[in-house]
Amino acid sequence: MQKPITRSLHGVADYSYAAAVAVAPELVGFNAESTATTLCRVLGSGALLYSLFTRYEYGIVRVIPFKVHLAADAVANTFALGAPWLFGFAQNTRARNTFLITGLIGMTITLLTRNEKMN
Repeated sequence: MQKPITRSLHGVADYSYAAAVAVAPELVGFNAESTATTLCRVLGSGALLYSLFTRYEYGIVRVIPFKVHLAADAVANTFALGAPWLFGFAQNTRARNTFLITGLIGMTITLLTRNEKMN
């Protein structure tokens, strides 16, 4: 069975994810939790940065192979899933749940994306 998410669709998800994660503290209401807020900015900026450098339709400086991009996504999403406990903000329900939801959505997108090279 072929995976349902194309490289191009994954690119749209990348930029949407980067923006959503970066503004999540304000949207969800946990911006007083400074560690979680900083991590959101780091995760969003990181996703934006390596997306801009990925060899795919939406990359500007196409130097990172798409396969490496998918591996970076998997690492970032695994990090997001553990961050509330690693950084001590698991008691903040909004922050914790935001990291769990974005990590699970990101990991699902990563796992369902076709590993297609760009010509």
